[in-house]
Formats: sequence, C-alpha cells, structure tokens
Amino acid sequence: MNQNSLELRRKKSSANHFSVLIRLLRDRATFLDEVRGEVKLNRKISSLLVASSCFFAVYGGIVGSYGGGWQILSSAIKLPALYLITLLICVPTLYFFDILFGSKLNFKQYVTMALTSVAVISVLLFSFAPVILFFLISVRDYNFFLLLNVVVMALTGCVGVRLFYKGMVDMAGPDGFEQKLRLKLLQGWVVLYGLVGSQLGWTLRPFVGASDRMFQIFRPEIEGNFYSKVLQTIGSMLGLW
Repeated sequence: MNQNSLELRRKKSSANHFSVLIRLLRDRATFLDEVRGEVKLNRKISSLLVASSCFFAVYGGIVGSYGGGWQILSSAIKLPALYLITLLICVPTLYFFDILFGSKLNFKQYVTMALTSVAVISVLLFSFAPVILFFLISVRDYNFFLLLNVVVMALTGCVGVRLFYKGMVDMAGPDGFEQKLRLKLLQGWVVLYGLVGSQLGWTLRPFVGASDRMFQIFRPEIEGNFYSKVLQTIGSMLGLW
C-alpha cells in the first residue's frame, strides 16, 4: 500500500471520528436510539474518545498559553486526562449500583452515554476558545483568567451532565426510572461526578500556569481543595483578603 493510500485512510478515519460527534449534536434522538439498540457501540466509543480529546487538547493548550512554554503542552495533555479519568473513576459506580436496582443496560452502553456527555462538554469548551483567547491577550490578570476558566468549565460541565442525565432517563424508557430509588441514584451520581472532577482538577493543577513561576507539571502542595481556592481567588479579586 503506497503512501498516498495510507494518508487517504488516515484522513477518512479522522473524518469518521468527527462525523459521529456531529451526528450526536444534530440528531441526538436517533443517536440515543442506536445506543439503546447497541448499534456500533465500539465505533461510537472510539470516535467520541478521539474527537473529545482533540477539542479538550485545543482548549487546554490555549489555557496553558497564559504560562507559556511547556505549560501549553502540559495543559493540552492534562485537560483531556482530567475528564477521561473522572469518567474512569465514576462510571463503574453508576453501572454496578444501577444494575443492582434493575437496569438492563450493559457496560458499553453506560460508557457510550458517559462519553456523549464528555464530547458535548469538549465541543462547548472549544466554542469558548476564541473568547478565552481574547481575554488572554487583552487582560493579563492571573486571578481573573483563572476564575474565567473555572466559570466556563463549570457552565459547560453543567450542560454536558444535564444532557447525560436526560439521555439516561430517555434511554431507560417511560417506566425505566419509575423506581424513585434509581432516579435518586442517578441524581446522586451526577453530584459525585462533579465533586470527583473538580477535586481531580485540583490534584492535576496547574492548568493555567503563572508566567512569573517556574514550570511545574504538578503542584507539590496537596493541602486545600478546589472550592477553597475558588473562594480565595474571588476574595483576592474583590480585595477582601
């Protein structure tokens, strides 16, 4: 097989990855029907994984460009890792608890549904990239830029998780979540996902990086948490401390 044929196959494969994501965004009902019917789940999982990782990497690179240098590459790698490791931690919990209370879905269906949420978040973050780039260029304030990204990631995360929640209810059918306990379980999992993701983000920091500090892949300090840091940043901006 010559070089041109290999290049053509690579381009076709990349286009296929993104076509799955576009179909999810344009015709979500049909996409959910296919997941319910277990249609090409392996392809959906791999395509959503690749497409979302690319969008996260672009956004991460832009965020990391505040610190510059190696921080750009570091953030481009760590941001996709943040969302995917969060899923790796949380999806088994939902799967085993849900089947315990009567779910008929298999593990691949849960993974696919979780990746639809991550893929939507990645697209929304990518859509915010020009805004983040604008403020990166025009406002060189570390606390403001850090808080801006927290707000954007929180907003996109809420939208993605909400779509996941609605999709899981739709997947189960009109009587699938008749049991109040299962519905509460899904709601509790959504909260758990947010808590794990935010704390994991704290563990994997820095993502922004500071231009006046030496580059670090991870912060050596492990004390504190994500929420106290956000409050501290807001207080600093308002001159409260």
